[in-house]
Amino acid sequence: MGDKIYRLRVELKGLKKTVWRTIEVPGTYTFWELNCAIQDSFGWSNTALHEFVMEDGVDGIYIIALPDDELVYEALHSRQEFISNHLPAEGKHFEYMYDFDSGWEHDITVLSAEEADKGESYPRCVEGEGACPPESTEGAWEYEHALEVIANNVEDEYEDALATLGSKDFNPDHFILEDVVFNAPEESWKNRF
Repeated sequence: MGDKIYRLRVELKGLKKTVWRTIEVPGTYTFWELNCAIQDSFGWSNTALHEFVMEDGVDGIYIIALPDDELVYEALHSRQEFISNHLPAEGKHFEYMYDFDSGWEHDITVLSAEEADKGESYPRCVEGEGACPPESTEGAWEYEHALEVIANNVEDEYEDALATLGSKDFNPDHFILEDVVFNAPEESWKNRF
């Protein structure tokens, strides 16, 4: 019997246009490695804190995150907890937050847990939709506002909106599956800290 692979749909919350990715990750992954796969599938740089909010079915919720002085609650360490020990059943959801200042919230649905395909490399992104907002955007509201300003050519806010989006050519519908590149989680760790 082969390794279990989890297929997860990760959807960015709070946007008018849907932005999502379906990724497949090994059950041997830690939550840090899952964070890295999510970051890579969306094209972000993994330079801010993250947390996963899990339901325990008894007492409510628990958090899996990197230890940090800013956390005001107890959390399990994301580099020590394996996803196979915590992910909910197929069809169930859990939450992922990236960058506490900007508040990028994601809803993650477990689509399946199956045996790995022989000859395939994991993680991999198998489908998706929509461009990920620029990482420097201060959350969903600022991103949506910048898109609206550009679309309506609001003169007194146009330059700020361009700065937010990075270019007047930013296309919120742009996503090319073949452009998704996964980096080694350990390299991400070394570059981050």
